[in-house]
Amino acid sequence: MLKAVPIDDLKPGMYINQVLKQTGSLRMRSKGLVKHQTVINTLKSRGIQIVQVDFEKSLNHEPASDSAPLPTSETIVQASTDVKEEQSPAPNSLTRNAMKEANGLYFDAVNIQNGFLSALNRGAVNDLKLVKELAQSLIDSIFDNKDALSCLTLIKNNNAYLLEHSINCSILMGMFTQFLGYDRETIDQASLGALLMDVGMSSLPMDVHNSAQDLSAADWEVMKTHVDIGVELVEQCGDISDLVLSIIAQHHERIDGSGYPKALKDMEISEFARVAGIIDTYDAMVSNRPHKESISPTQALKRLTEDKSLDQALVSQFVTCMGVHPVGSIVRLKSGKLAIVSQQNPLSTMSPIVMTFYSVPSQQYDDITRLDLSDNDDEIVSGVRPDDFNVNLSNFFQDVLVNQAPD
Repeated sequence: MLKAVPIDDLKPGMYINQVLKQTGSLRMRSKGLVKHQTVINTLKSRGIQIVQVDFEKSLNHEPASDSAPLPTSETIVQASTDVKEEQSPAPNSLTRNAMKEANGLYFDAVNIQNGFLSALNRGAVNDLKLVKELAQSLIDSIFDNKDALSCLTLIKNNNAYLLEHSINCSILMGMFTQFLGYDRETIDQASLGALLMDVGMSSLPMDVHNSAQDLSAADWEVMKTHVDIGVELVEQCGDISDLVLSIIAQHHERIDGSGYPKALKDMEISEFARVAGIIDTYDAMVSNRPHKESISPTQALKRLTEDKSLDQALVSQFVTCMGVHPVGSIVRLKSGKLAIVSQQNPLSTMSPIVMTFYSVPSQQYDDITRLDLSDNDDEIVSGVRPDDFNVNLSNFFQDVLVNQAPD
Protein backbone atom coordinates (compact mmCIF):
# COMPACT_ATOMS: atom_id res chain seq x y z
CA MET A 1 0.00 0.00 0.00
CA LEU A 2 1.44 3.34 -1.09
CA LYS A 3 0.66 6.46 0.95
CA ALA A 4 1.91 10.04 1.01
CA VAL A 5 3.48 10.77 4.40
CA PRO A 6 4.55 14.22 5.66
CA ILE A 7 8.18 14.29 6.73
CA ASP A 8 7.17 15.00 10.36
CA ASP A 9 5.26 11.70 10.39
CA LEU A 10 8.07 9.63 8.87
CA LYS A 11 9.53 7.05 11.26
CA PRO A 12 12.50 4.64 11.22
CA GLY A 13 11.36 1.37 9.70
CA MET A 14 9.27 2.98 6.98
CA TYR A 15 10.14 2.23 3.36
CA ILE A 16 10.43 5.32 1.14
CA ASN A 17 9.39 4.73 -2.45
CA GLN A 18 9.97 8.28 -3.70
CA VAL A 19 9.90 11.96 -2.75
CA LEU A 20 6.64 13.74 -3.57
CA LYS A 21 7.23 17.29 -2.39
CA GLN A 22 10.32 19.30 -1.49
CA THR A 23 11.71 22.81 -1.48
CA GLY A 24 15.25 21.90 -2.56
CA SER A 25 16.64 20.34 -5.72
CA LEU A 26 18.50 17.31 -4.40
CA ARG A 27 18.15 13.95 -6.08
CA MET A 28 17.50 10.78 -4.10
CA ARG A 29 20.07 8.09 -4.77
CA SER A 30 17.63 5.19 -4.38
CA LYS A 31 14.48 4.18 -2.61
CA GLY A 32 14.70 2.08 0.50
CA LEU A 33 14.21 1.47 4.20
CA VAL A 34 14.78 4.34 6.63
CA LYS A 35 17.11 2.84 9.18
CA HIS A 36 17.58 5.66 11.67
CA GLN A 37 16.20 8.99 12.85
CA THR A 38 19.38 10.65 11.55
CA VAL A 39 18.23 9.93 7.99
CA ILE A 40 14.88 11.62 8.67
CA ASN A 41 16.63 14.64 10.17
CA THR A 42 18.81 14.87 7.06
CA LEU A 43 15.80 14.67 4.74
CA LYS A 44 14.04 17.41 6.68
CA SER A 45 17.10 19.67 6.71
CA ARG A 46 17.38 19.32 2.93
CA GLY A 47 13.84 20.49 2.25
CA ILE A 48 12.00 17.19 1.88
CA GLN A 49 8.34 17.74 2.84
CA ILE A 50 6.31 14.72 1.71
CA VAL A 51 7.47 11.22 0.77
CA GLN A 52 5.67 8.22 -0.66
CA VAL A 53 5.87 5.27 1.75
CA ASP A 54 5.32 1.64 0.76
CA PHE A 55 3.73 0.17 3.89
CA GLU A 56 3.93 -3.37 2.55
CA LYS A 57 7.73 -3.09 2.65
CA SER A 58 7.82 -1.10 5.92
CA LEU A 59 8.56 -2.67 9.30
CA ASN A 60 5.71 -2.70 11.83
CA HIS A 61 4.06 0.50 10.65
CA GLU A 62 0.47 0.96 9.51
CA PRO A 63 -0.61 3.93 7.40
CA ALA A 64 -2.46 6.62 9.31
CA SER A 65 -6.10 6.92 8.34
CA ASP A 66 -5.63 10.60 7.54
CA SER A 67 -2.55 10.13 5.36
CA ALA A 68 -2.50 12.48 2.43
CA PRO A 69 -3.86 11.15 -0.88
CA LEU A 70 -1.28 9.95 -3.35
CA PRO A 71 -0.48 12.63 -5.95
CA THR A 72 -0.74 11.63 -9.59
CA SER A 73 1.90 13.98 -10.92
CA GLU A 74 4.78 12.21 -12.65
CA THR A 75 7.15 15.18 -12.34
CA ILE A 76 8.69 14.14 -9.04
CA VAL A 77 12.07 15.54 -8.04
CA GLN A 78 13.99 13.01 -5.95
CA ALA A 79 16.47 13.85 -3.20
CA SER A 80 19.91 12.52 -2.28
CA THR A 81 20.19 11.09 1.26
CA ASP A 82 21.41 8.09 3.14
CA VAL A 83 18.24 6.10 2.36
CA LYS A 84 19.34 3.00 0.46
CA GLU A 85 17.61 0.12 -1.19
CA GLU A 86 18.49 -3.12 0.57
CA GLN A 87 20.58 -5.32 -1.65
CA SER A 88 23.38 -7.88 -1.51
CA PRO A 89 26.89 -6.42 -1.15
CA ALA A 90 28.74 -5.95 -4.40
CA PRO A 91 31.70 -8.31 -4.98
CA ASN A 92 33.98 -5.28 -4.94
CA SER A 93 33.12 -3.14 -1.93
CA LEU A 94 35.25 -0.15 -2.89
CA THR A 95 33.04 0.99 -5.73
CA ARG A 96 33.06 4.58 -6.91
CA ASN A 97 29.68 5.36 -5.33
CA ALA A 98 30.58 3.68 -2.04
CA MET A 99 33.79 5.70 -1.82
CA LYS A 100 32.02 8.96 -2.61
CA GLU A 101 29.36 8.33 0.00
CA ALA A 102 31.86 7.31 2.67
CA ASN A 103 34.06 10.29 1.82
CA GLY A 104 31.12 12.67 2.19
CA LEU A 105 30.17 11.18 5.55
CA TYR A 106 33.76 11.35 6.78
CA PHE A 107 34.08 15.00 5.70
CA ASP A 108 30.86 15.84 7.54
CA ALA A 109 32.09 13.93 10.59
CA VAL A 110 35.28 15.98 10.82
CA ASN A 111 33.30 19.22 10.64
CA ILE A 112 30.75 18.07 13.23
CA GLN A 113 33.45 16.88 15.61
CA ASN A 114 35.44 20.09 15.17
CA GLY A 115 32.36 22.21 15.93
CA PHE A 116 31.47 20.05 18.91
CA LEU A 117 34.94 20.28 20.49
CA SER A 118 35.07 24.03 19.97
CA ALA A 119 31.64 24.53 21.53
CA LEU A 120 32.46 22.12 24.37
CA ASN A 121 35.51 24.11 25.35
CA ARG A 122 33.52 27.35 25.24
CA GLY A 123 30.96 25.83 27.58
CA ALA A 124 28.35 26.16 24.83
CA VAL A 125 27.31 22.50 24.75
CA ASN A 126 24.75 21.06 27.14
CA ASP A 127 23.88 17.78 25.41
CA LEU A 128 25.45 15.18 23.16
CA LYS A 129 22.75 15.06 20.49
CA LEU A 130 25.00 15.93 17.55
CA VAL A 131 27.80 13.52 18.40
CA LYS A 132 25.33 10.75 19.23
CA GLU A 133 23.78 11.18 15.79
CA LEU A 134 27.25 11.26 14.25
CA ALA A 135 28.24 7.99 15.92
CA GLN A 136 24.99 6.39 14.76
CA SER A 137 25.53 7.61 11.19
CA LEU A 138 29.01 6.11 11.19
CA ILE A 139 27.60 2.79 12.39
CA ASP A 140 24.88 2.91 9.72
CA SER A 141 27.64 3.27 7.14
CA ILE A 142 29.63 0.41 8.68
CA PHE A 143 26.61 -1.88 8.43
CA ASP A 144 26.05 -0.79 4.82
CA ASN A 145 29.64 -0.87 3.57
CA LYS A 146 32.33 -1.10 6.21
CA ASP A 147 35.16 -1.51 3.68
CA ALA A 148 34.71 1.97 2.21
CA LEU A 149 34.72 3.59 5.65
CA SER A 150 37.60 1.39 6.83
CA CYS A 151 39.61 2.65 3.88
CA LEU A 152 39.14 6.24 5.01
CA THR A 153 40.62 5.56 8.45
CA LEU A 154 43.98 5.04 6.75
CA ILE A 155 43.90 8.22 4.65
CA LYS A 156 45.44 10.80 6.92
CA ASN A 157 45.59 14.57 7.09
CA ASN A 158 48.67 15.33 9.16
CA ASN A 159 47.19 18.65 10.26
CA ALA A 160 43.99 17.15 11.67
CA TYR A 161 45.26 14.24 13.77
CA LEU A 162 43.22 14.94 16.90
CA LEU A 163 39.94 15.23 14.96
CA GLU A 164 40.54 12.31 12.62
CA HIS A 165 41.87 10.08 15.39
CA SER A 166 38.62 10.27 17.35
CA ILE A 167 36.54 9.56 14.23
CA ASN A 168 38.82 6.70 13.19
CA CYS A 169 38.60 5.18 16.66
CA SER A 170 34.81 5.41 16.54
CA ILE A 171 34.75 3.64 13.16
CA LEU A 172 37.18 0.95 14.30
CA MET A 173 35.21 0.44 17.51
CA GLY A 174 32.03 -0.01 15.47
CA MET A 175 33.69 -2.51 13.15
CA PHE A 176 35.24 -4.51 15.97
CA THR A 177 32.22 -4.64 18.27
CA GLN A 178 30.10 -5.69 15.28
CA PHE A 179 32.66 -8.44 14.60
CA LEU A 180 32.44 -9.50 18.26
CA GLY A 181 28.69 -9.93 17.88
CA TYR A 182 27.32 -7.16 20.09
CA ASP A 183 23.82 -5.80 19.59
CA ARG A 184 23.23 -2.49 17.81
CA GLU A 185 22.59 -0.43 20.96
CA THR A 186 25.86 -1.63 22.53
CA ILE A 187 27.76 -0.94 19.28
CA ASP A 188 26.32 2.59 19.19
CA GLN A 189 27.34 3.27 22.79
CA ALA A 190 30.84 1.83 22.36
CA SER A 191 31.40 3.88 19.20
CA LEU A 192 30.18 7.02 20.97
CA GLY A 193 32.63 6.33 23.79
CA ALA A 194 35.48 6.01 21.29
CA LEU A 195 34.42 9.24 19.59
CA LEU A 196 34.51 11.07 22.92
CA MET A 197 37.44 9.42 24.68
CA ASP A 198 39.98 12.11 23.79
CA VAL A 199 37.78 15.21 24.15
CA GLY A 200 39.93 16.30 27.09
CA MET A 201 42.94 16.62 24.76
CA SER A 202 41.48 19.74 23.17
CA SER A 203 41.72 21.52 26.54
CA LEU A 204 45.46 20.92 26.92
CA PRO A 205 48.11 23.48 25.91
CA MET A 206 48.99 23.19 22.21
CA ASP A 207 52.67 22.70 22.99
CA VAL A 208 51.79 19.57 24.96
CA HIS A 209 49.55 17.63 22.59
CA ASN A 210 51.37 18.92 19.48
CA SER A 211 54.90 18.48 20.80
CA ALA A 212 57.41 17.24 18.23
CA GLN A 213 59.72 16.02 21.00
CA ASP A 214 59.35 13.45 23.74
CA LEU A 215 57.45 15.05 26.61
CA SER A 216 59.21 16.09 29.78
CA ALA A 217 58.07 14.49 33.02
CA ALA A 218 56.09 17.62 33.88
CA ASP A 219 54.42 17.78 30.45
CA TRP A 220 53.60 14.07 30.65
CA GLU A 221 51.72 14.67 33.89
CA VAL A 222 49.78 17.42 32.11
CA MET A 223 49.06 15.07 29.20
CA LYS A 224 47.58 12.45 31.52
CA THR A 225 45.04 14.94 32.86
CA HIS A 226 43.11 14.78 29.57
CA VAL A 227 41.34 11.64 30.83
CA ASP A 228 39.79 13.27 33.91
CA ILE A 229 39.10 16.46 31.96
CA GLY A 230 37.29 14.45 29.31
CA VAL A 231 35.12 12.65 31.87
CA GLU A 232 34.22 15.97 33.51
CA LEU A 233 33.36 17.65 30.20
CA VAL A 234 31.13 14.79 29.06
CA GLU A 235 29.38 14.42 32.41
CA GLN A 236 28.34 18.07 32.13
CA CYS A 237 26.35 17.16 29.01
CA GLY A 238 23.72 15.27 30.98
CA ASP A 239 22.52 11.73 30.29
CA ILE A 240 25.49 9.50 29.46
CA SER A 241 25.81 5.73 29.83
CA ASP A 242 28.26 3.98 32.13
CA LEU A 243 29.65 2.18 29.09
CA VAL A 244 30.62 5.48 27.42
CA LEU A 245 32.10 6.87 30.65
CA SER A 246 34.14 3.72 31.26
CA ILE A 247 35.75 4.05 27.83
CA ILE A 248 36.65 7.71 28.40
CA ALA A 249 37.94 7.07 31.93
CA GLN A 250 39.85 3.84 31.27
CA HIS A 251 41.08 3.77 27.66
CA HIS A 252 44.67 4.44 28.79
CA GLU A 253 44.61 1.80 31.53
CA ARG A 254 46.59 -1.37 30.80
CA ILE A 255 46.08 -4.91 32.09
CA ASP A 256 49.59 -5.03 33.62
CA GLY A 257 48.92 -1.90 35.69
CA SER A 258 51.21 0.32 33.62
CA GLY A 259 48.42 2.61 32.41
CA TYR A 260 46.82 5.77 33.78
CA PRO A 261 45.20 7.55 35.54
CA LYS A 262 44.50 4.85 38.18
CA ALA A 263 46.92 2.04 37.23
CA LEU A 264 44.06 -0.45 37.00
CA LYS A 265 44.82 -4.09 36.20
CA ASP A 266 43.21 -6.97 34.34
CA MET A 267 39.45 -7.20 34.85
CA GLU A 268 39.39 -3.93 36.81
CA ILE A 269 39.31 -2.41 33.33
CA SER A 270 36.02 -2.74 31.45
CA GLU A 271 36.08 -4.87 28.31
CA PHE A 272 35.15 -1.91 26.12
CA ALA A 273 37.96 0.18 27.61
CA ARG A 274 40.38 -2.67 26.86
CA VAL A 275 39.09 -2.69 23.29
CA ALA A 276 39.45 1.10 23.14
CA GLY A 277 43.07 0.81 24.28
CA ILE A 278 43.82 -1.54 21.38
CA ILE A 279 42.07 0.65 18.82
CA ASP A 280 43.63 3.85 20.19
CA THR A 281 47.12 2.33 19.98
CA TYR A 282 46.57 0.93 16.48
CA ASP A 283 45.30 4.16 14.93
CA ALA A 284 48.10 6.16 16.58
CA MET A 285 50.72 3.83 15.09
CA VAL A 286 49.35 4.11 11.53
CA SER A 287 49.20 7.94 11.75
CA ASN A 288 51.96 10.49 11.31
CA ARG A 289 52.14 12.41 14.57
CA PRO A 290 54.27 15.45 15.42
CA HIS A 291 56.75 13.31 17.37
CA LYS A 292 56.59 10.02 15.46
CA GLU A 293 56.19 8.79 11.88
CA SER A 294 53.55 6.22 11.01
CA ILE A 295 54.16 2.55 10.34
CA SER A 296 52.21 0.30 7.98
CA PRO A 297 48.96 -1.27 9.24
CA THR A 298 50.53 -4.73 8.98
CA GLN A 299 53.45 -3.66 11.17
CA ALA A 300 51.05 -2.01 13.62
CA LEU A 301 49.01 -5.21 13.98
CA LYS A 302 52.21 -7.16 14.63
CA ARG A 303 53.27 -4.71 17.34
CA LEU A 304 49.88 -5.05 19.00
CA THR A 305 50.49 -8.80 19.31
CA GLU A 306 53.81 -8.07 21.03
CA ASP A 307 52.41 -5.59 23.55
CA LYS A 308 51.74 -7.52 26.75
CA SER A 309 50.10 -4.51 28.38
CA LEU A 310 47.15 -5.06 26.04
CA ASP A 311 44.53 -7.82 26.37
CA GLN A 312 46.03 -10.35 23.95
CA ALA A 313 42.82 -12.36 23.63
CA LEU A 314 41.12 -9.23 22.29
CA VAL A 315 44.17 -8.32 20.19
CA SER A 316 43.99 -11.72 18.48
CA GLN A 317 40.34 -11.13 17.60
CA PHE A 318 41.10 -7.58 16.42
CA VAL A 319 43.76 -8.91 14.02
CA THR A 320 41.24 -11.44 12.69
CA CYS A 321 38.67 -8.67 12.27
CA MET A 322 41.07 -6.37 10.39
CA GLY A 323 42.91 -9.00 8.35
CA VAL A 324 46.68 -9.34 7.94
CA HIS A 325 46.54 -6.51 5.40
CA PRO A 326 43.56 -4.31 6.42
CA VAL A 327 41.21 -2.83 3.85
CA GLY A 328 42.59 0.55 2.81
CA SER A 329 46.21 -0.38 3.44
CA ILE A 330 48.85 -0.10 0.71
CA VAL A 331 50.75 -3.23 -0.29
CA ARG A 332 53.61 -3.93 -2.66
CA LEU A 333 53.10 -6.81 -5.06
CA LYS A 334 55.67 -9.21 -6.50
CA SER A 335 54.99 -7.63 -9.91
CA GLY A 336 56.33 -4.27 -8.69
CA LYS A 337 52.88 -2.69 -8.44
CA LEU A 338 51.49 -0.83 -5.46
CA ALA A 339 47.90 -1.66 -4.64
CA ILE A 340 45.23 -0.68 -2.14
CA VAL A 341 43.50 -3.55 -0.36
CA SER A 342 39.80 -3.31 -1.23
CA GLN A 343 38.28 -6.49 0.21
CA GLN A 344 39.35 -9.34 2.46
CA ASN A 345 39.28 -12.94 1.30
CA PRO A 346 37.86 -15.00 4.19
CA LEU A 347 39.39 -18.19 2.74
CA SER A 348 42.89 -16.77 2.34
CA THR A 349 44.01 -13.84 4.50
CA MET A 350 47.16 -13.36 2.41
CA SER A 351 45.24 -13.13 -0.87
CA PRO A 352 42.75 -10.25 -0.62
CA ILE A 353 41.17 -8.38 -3.50
CA VAL A 354 43.28 -5.32 -4.34
CA MET A 355 43.25 -2.40 -6.75
CA THR A 356 46.61 -1.72 -8.36
CA PHE A 357 47.38 1.93 -9.07
CA TYR A 358 51.14 2.59 -9.14
CA SER A 359 54.23 1.10 -10.80
CA VAL A 360 57.29 1.15 -8.56
CA PRO A 361 59.83 0.56 -11.39
CA SER A 362 58.50 3.45 -13.50
CA GLN A 363 57.43 5.54 -10.49
CA GLN A 364 54.19 6.41 -12.26
CA TYR A 365 50.51 6.05 -11.54
CA ASP A 366 48.69 3.43 -13.62
CA ASP A 367 45.03 2.98 -14.44
CA ILE A 368 43.28 1.37 -11.49
CA THR A 369 42.86 -2.38 -12.01
CA ARG A 370 40.95 -4.72 -9.73
CA LEU A 371 42.89 -7.90 -8.94
CA ASP A 372 41.79 -10.96 -6.97
CA LEU A 373 45.06 -12.34 -5.60
CA SER A 374 43.45 -15.70 -4.81
CA ASP A 375 43.02 -16.18 -8.58
CA ASN A 376 46.24 -14.62 -9.84
CA ASP A 377 49.95 -15.38 -9.94
CA ASP A 378 50.79 -12.05 -8.31
CA GLU A 379 51.15 -11.87 -4.53
CA ILE A 380 51.79 -9.45 -1.68
CA VAL A 381 55.45 -8.93 -0.80
CA SER A 382 54.86 -6.50 2.07
CA GLY A 383 52.71 -3.77 3.48
CA VAL A 384 54.17 -0.30 2.87
CA ARG A 385 53.89 3.29 4.02
CA PRO A 386 52.65 5.57 1.21
CA ASP A 387 55.29 8.11 2.25
CA ASP A 388 58.03 5.61 1.34
CA PHE A 389 57.05 6.00 -2.32
CA ASN A 390 56.13 9.70 -2.21
CA VAL A 391 52.48 8.79 -2.60
CA ASN A 392 50.19 11.41 -1.10
CA LEU A 393 47.38 9.03 -0.24
CA SER A 394 44.94 11.79 0.64
CA ASN A 395 45.37 13.52 -2.72
CA PHE A 396 45.37 10.19 -4.52
CA PHE A 397 42.12 9.25 -2.87
CA GLN A 398 40.41 12.55 -3.67
CA ASP A 399 41.69 12.98 -7.22
CA VAL A 400 42.00 9.43 -8.49
CA LEU A 401 40.42 6.64 -6.48
CA VAL A 402 37.00 8.23 -6.01
CA ASN A 403 36.77 8.95 -9.73
CA GLN A 404 38.42 5.83 -11.15
CA ALA A 405 37.35 3.03 -8.81
CA PRO A 406 35.29 0.35 -10.60
CA ASP A 407 31.53 0.89 -10.54
